[in-house]
Amino acid sequence: MSEPVPTRDHALAQAGTEEAGGESTGTVVVAGLANLGIAVAKLVGGLISHSSAMLSEAAHSLADTITEVLLFVALKRGDKAPDARHPIGYGRETYFWALLACLATFTLGAGFSFYQGVETILEGEEQGSPTVAYVVLAVSFVLEGASWLKAVRQVRGAARRWGTTPRRYLAETTDTTVKAVTFEDSAALVGLVLAALGLFLEQVTGDPVWDGIAALLIGVLLLVVAGALARANVSLLIGQSIPTRLQDQLRQEIAGLPQVDDVPVLLTTVIGPGQLAVMAKVDFADTATVADIERASDEAERRLVARHEGVRFVFLDPTPGDGRARAGVHRPE
Repeated sequence: MSEPVPTRDHALAQAGTEEAGGESTGTVVVAGLANLGIAVAKLVGGLISHSSAMLSEAAHSLADTITEVLLFVALKRGDKAPDARHPIGYGRETYFWALLACLATFTLGAGFSFYQGVETILEGEEQGSPTVAYVVLAVSFVLEGASWLKAVRQVRGAARRWGTTPRRYLAETTDTTVKAVTFEDSAALVGLVLAALGLFLEQVTGDPVWDGIAALLIGVLLLVVAGALARANVSLLIGQSIPTRLQDQLRQEIAGLPQVDDVPVLLTTVIGPGQLAVMAKVDFADTATVADIERASDEAERRLVARHEGVRFVFLDPTPGDGRARAGVHRPE
């Protein structure tokens, strides 16, 4: 079996991950600072205009600020070097903190929005001056838009490097920090439009129900985003594999080696943002010597690491025939 140490000496693979990690950190910091300022502005605007949708948006931005702090912690904790107790590193810890960030959005943002919406619909609200609220919404839209554009530029750049579309990249990327910022900034822009629409309809009709409905819709929006991100993080936290088309490429790389007849079993698992472990049962030629198998295993590791950015570990298990042989496992009574 080939069981290499973490591939820190492979400059090609490490450089790509470090570049993405630094860019993700910058995206998170920009989004966090923008959300903090926006939260304060929305709170002031909501108190002056007595708008429940504006107050919901303030809670939304506060939740996003907490989310960015947790995502920053996720990036730093997940970047720790492997040690004796955690030999494959701390990459998956990123997804734990990112999951906490989803819970913050779910409880604080969505929960407060639902509360404000229901209270306004049932009890009404005193109408205040909407002018300040409109100004805050406009400024917030510009700031959120700037943060969103930075996230989108990162997504598009990464998609070009991987030769895929931005939409597919967001669906398949293991960097949940940039996914979270992109989704949350998109939700923030939609939420601002909903808040402005609710405020406008309340001003025109004199009925606060419209403002309450806008707050409820903002809550639903946050719920959908938090749920989507939570599912992605849970999947990665418990050990998600990579897409089938990429697994096929890895299998072909190994199968193309001299002395290799077949690769009947290949497993992959994500061990952190941009980090992957590859495990395979390999049917070597019957004429292969021990030295041939060792050379082929070493060459397999070199190829996968050099040609596929993010591969950190390669485990090969020489196995005869179809590779279905399994060791007996004793399970506790």
